[in-house]
Amino acid sequence: MGRSRKAISAFAGLTPEIKDALRASSVTVVQPVSTVAAVVDEPITLDYGMADEPDPSLFAPAQRPAKRRRTDEDDSPELDEAPTSKKPAHIPSTGLSPSDATSLVPFYASEDEVPAHLQKYWCQRDRLFSRFSEGCLLDEEGWYSVTPERVANQIADRCACNVILDAFCGVGGNAIAFAQTCERVIAIDNSPTRLALARHNATIYGVADRIEFILGDFLDFARSSAARKRGIDVVFLSPPWGGPSYLTSSPTKATSVAADYLDAGAHPEYSLSNILPIHGADLFKLARTLTPHVAYFLPRNTDPAEISALVKDEPAGADSVEIEEEWMGYKLKALTCYFGGLVTGQEALWQ
Repeated sequence: MGRSRKAISAFAGLTPEIKDALRASSVTVVQPVSTVAAVVDEPITLDYGMADEPDPSLFAPAQRPAKRRRTDEDDSPELDEAPTSKKPAHIPSTGLSPSDATSLVPFYASEDEVPAHLQKYWCQRDRLFSRFSEGCLLDEEGWYSVTPERVANQIADRCACNVILDAFCGVGGNAIAFAQTCERVIAIDNSPTRLALARHNATIYGVADRIEFILGDFLDFARSSAARKRGIDVVFLSPPWGGPSYLTSSPTKATSVAADYLDAGAHPEYSLSNILPIHGADLFKLARTLTPHVAYFLPRNTDPAEISALVKDEPAGADSVEIEEEWMGYKLKALTCYFGGLVTGQEALWQ
């Protein structure tokens, strides 16, 4: 890890519950190097560009291992063919410490406990997390925005690699799936609550030890020397999509994944200019400074012309985009756009 420093910032105002959860989780806090950043307490560290070289055993050169789902009982470094079951082995019931985040948000065991505006999402809980009943936790935005597990698994199978960066990890739906097909996952979110919930949920699935949780902003991280030293093979982008709360001071994925999954109605064509926190095209360009291999999760009604324009400056035949439709039953729910070596037929770009 990088150097540890004490300083002063907005993180000092976190609630005791969030501080306790972050201490237990050994979460890294990343701030722009140009600002005076702070650590809540000793177990949480600031990364100022990784003063020490990273362990090369964690960040091997880019290559595509054969697709395979991993389980908590699997210590073999070999990557064989994928087993038929996509569900990881059950983790022993020894309690969730040190990743217990139960004090941060309520766990809804029955419908009568759920606020009215969340009930339609709670009814889909087992689609969001198949192990929800074992204690998976979501904050309000998490209910709206987490990628349903079957979709997350499909994306993770396509993105199998050594090191993957989940740039907007939320409560951990995609990061958990990636940890079952990739050697290492870097999960970033700017919400301390959601990051603690992501680690809590990853512990339930038995994959928390394969995920590096970073509290910070993806834009700052991607521009830092720390990102360059992580040996990132694939970047997964699932940014806030905008919507009604785009006009508020606290943007959320309001035209959200979960909401979109429940609403089969038609929508006007979606523009990448609605992506948060910056224009979707600029976000893509920033991700491509880390690796050419990018997966971009977008609303199902995104303008195809804007998607194809993301690689318009590439030499003819040098790169293309593959758009995968994510269906659940008979409903189209979202698009995952693959670039670089993730595109079928472009595997040579991994060399």
